[in-house]
Amino acid sequence: MRLGGCMLLCAQYIIPIESDPFPNGALLVRDGKICDMGPTDLLKARYPDEQCLDYPRAALMPGLIDLQNHLEYSVLRGMLDDVPYAAWMSAVQACAGKLSARDWHSSAVLGGLEALTNGITCIADVSSTGASCSAMQRLGLRGVVYREVGAMDRRLVDRAVRRAENDVVRWSESVDPSRIAIGLAPREAHRCHPAVYTKVAEAARREGVPVSITIGASSEEARFLRFGASKFSVANMADRYGYVEIPPWLPSGVSPVRYVLNWGAFEADNVLAAHVSQVEDDDINKLKSYDVAVAVCARCNAQLGMGVAPLRDFMRSGLRVGLGTGYSAAIDATDMLAEARIALLIQRALNPGRFVTAESMLRLATIEAARALRMDDRVGSLKPGKLADVIAVDLSGTRQVPDTNPASILGTCSGGDVLMTMVGGDIRYEKDKWNVEVEVARDVARVIEIRGKIRE
Repeated sequence: MRLGGCMLLCAQYIIPIESDPFPNGALLVRDGKICDMGPTDLLKARYPDEQCLDYPRAALMPGLIDLQNHLEYSVLRGMLDDVPYAAWMSAVQACAGKLSARDWHSSAVLGGLEALTNGITCIADVSSTGASCSAMQRLGLRGVVYREVGAMDRRLVDRAVRRAENDVVRWSESVDPSRIAIGLAPREAHRCHPAVYTKVAEAARREGVPVSITIGASSEEARFLRFGASKFSVANMADRYGYVEIPPWLPSGVSPVRYVLNWGAFEADNVLAAHVSQVEDDDINKLKSYDVAVAVCARCNAQLGMGVAPLRDFMRSGLRVGLGTGYSAAIDATDMLAEARIALLIQRALNPGRFVTAESMLRLATIEAARALRMDDRVGSLKPGKLADVIAVDLSGTRQVPDTNPASILGTCSGGDVLMTMVGGDIRYEKDKWNVEVEVARDVARVIEIRGKIRE
């Protein structure tokens, strides 16, 4: 639904994020932006002729921001359960070889539809095929798509980075630049020559594009980089790739953060580090000194036994940090409310006596995630002048009574309680209805077909 000129969004509560929640509030949306906000009665009197969309038992809040996803892998969800990270990653790569370009696109569309259904308006996505780019464009999502780049052989690094740069240009021309930016993403350390980090940072500075790096994702990767021994062993890599090249497989004796730092990974101007569960105190200081943002993916890390990121230490250090869902194929749903709630519970369990609040976690899924992407001047909170990325969350369930503290939405709601998702003033989802440029039923049918092919 294109709102056109102007509309009032009214609800039982407004949760602005950067200011206190207030009851019986309304937002005036005009030309894709929030133009006014305040008590419902006041705004209705001020704008008596404007169309009103009323959510009497719901809360309006900023759209949720997912700092790490792989939308094009959504079709693989549930097909690779109950295995640790290294085995899971190997199986995912084997399945990926069976997918066509059309399959990748349908899978990315599935992931994007789920994101909208769960109130996610902005995604930082890593893609090797470009499927996420076209899917996000057609679905009206906002975000950054990072073109994955990697090469095992040092002799192939320059060519791999050049091809990635060409794709950045091509993908940028295919999207609305006001909604979607394109960046670069080196593969995980065990899947690429370390020179890739150097070359990607140089290309990112030269082209002025952002970078996303998966760092210290798992204990297996950390052991491999430090000692050369883990599930990512030299022998396994020789079997997979037919050669073993030096230096990547020599024990480095350093942490994953130090490893990529030594190869210049943080020399780019805008770097987002994802997962980061295997870090030391000095690593956090280095991330801070290079102004590297961090995406914590609590559910994915827990599901695959990857480890627990020291989220509280990240927050205390002043890092730009937010939450991401990680690998869409590894978790049960692309649900940021569930992500924030599980991250909250894990941090409370690990830090007794240092209580983490629901309000702080809501910030990590909204305004702090926007800061991590350097988009906080446009999205992440509700205030006049910002883009109208707004969601309505149902508060009418019996588990949500009493609802005098809207911030408790984190403990009582899930993505299934989202009634409406608006991106830039366009309503893209309203309870079981989508306003997107894809044929939803056809793409869902395609997903069933793809899953059958993978099982063969």
